[in-house]
Amino acid sequence: MSANLMSSLAELANLKQLNKEELEKIIREGLFQAISKKLNPENELEIIADFDTNKVLAKFKKIVVEQDTELGEINLEEAKRYDKDAELGDKIAVQMPIFEFEPKVIKNARKAILERIKHLEESRIMFDYEKQKNQIVAGKVRKVDYNGLLVDIGYADALLPVEEQIEDEYFKVGDIVRAYVVNIRKRRKDVIVILSRTRPEFVKKLFEMEVPEIENGDIEIKKIVREPGVRTKVAVHAVSNDVDATASCLGPKGVRIESIRKELNGELIDVVSWDSSPEQLIANAIGMDVVEKVYLAQRGNFARIIVSEENKNLAIGKQGKNVKLAAKLTDYKLDIFTEPEFEEKISEERRITSHVSDLDGVTPKIAQILKEHGYTSVQDIYSSTVEELCNLEGLGKKTAQKLKESAKYF
Repeated sequence: MSANLMSSLAELANLKQLNKEELEKIIREGLFQAISKKLNPENELEIIADFDTNKVLAKFKKIVVEQDTELGEINLEEAKRYDKDAELGDKIAVQMPIFEFEPKVIKNARKAILERIKHLEESRIMFDYEKQKNQIVAGKVRKVDYNGLLVDIGYADALLPVEEQIEDEYFKVGDIVRAYVVNIRKRRKDVIVILSRTRPEFVKKLFEMEVPEIENGDIEIKKIVREPGVRTKVAVHAVSNDVDATASCLGPKGVRIESIRKELNGELIDVVSWDSSPEQLIANAIGMDVVEKVYLAQRGNFARIIVSEENKNLAIGKQGKNVKLAAKLTDYKLDIFTEPEFEEKISEERRITSHVSDLDGVTPKIAQILKEHGYTSVQDIYSSTVEELCNLEGLGKKTAQKLKESAKYF
């Protein structure tokens, strides 16, 4: 029985990747806790647990009494079998295999042992987690349910929650999955590691693994913004003048970036050259080959980008993702215009901020008439029709036409 116990616990230790020496200590402590309740300190209890010999014994001393009623006692007649000179009050050293104890003691000991194993396992998981935190791990999918993927990563079970999975990716039981270790939490009675494939940090680690110049510090990743499964922008900067940051990240014939894209299920990845100039950084983020001019607002983080008509859709991107990610990367609110659209926008803003009295041909009297009817800015005139202006008392058709003409070319 003791051999079976040690064998089963050894298998458990191997399964949980626990240290056998530590496990022996736990077994001794668990058995001592359960058996000592049946003994007194003078019984001098000692537990032997040895994986090498598969022995599990309790050694203790029984007190010689007339009639034994407790585990720590032995009657005189039986004591003389051990020592013919035994007398009342003597101590007789005995040893008992664990299976000879009553079932309740064995049950309590088993419970104490399993609790200690659980705590040891959790401590080991926490230790391994601290080493693996913020790293990429690989594991086999063990289960798929509504919570996500349960992944065996060696030292623990890990959960890749649904919200941390890339949309349209599919994994089944038995598949190998790589993910970024982000957290650890208690779930029911278990400690479980939380994984992610959607975080920008996952992409950062992939770049570090694929691009030696990043790993050795020649290239710095300044910022990553991401729409998981759709598009990612990675801003990089060469610490050394001898290194081309974007070329290094792309790799010969694009092999490095393609390897990363493959891991991300074909996600588009834009490697953006970092620049201290906001205008240049914005142009790089949108795409140098499509941007003609960048205008920064005098106040606030606003910028207007001029592109050609044929490049406008490229600059905006599918579902607006390109310009949205460029805005996140640069911390600027970005608007895309063609040259005619930009000129019209500037004209509109000028008309909005200009009073009607600034228009050619507007006398104080006409300005008063317009004001009384709610026309205060040049834009108000520009947006109205000749017919609407003619309906204002005191304005004729010719005056209305002149006002419209002045507003058009203001």
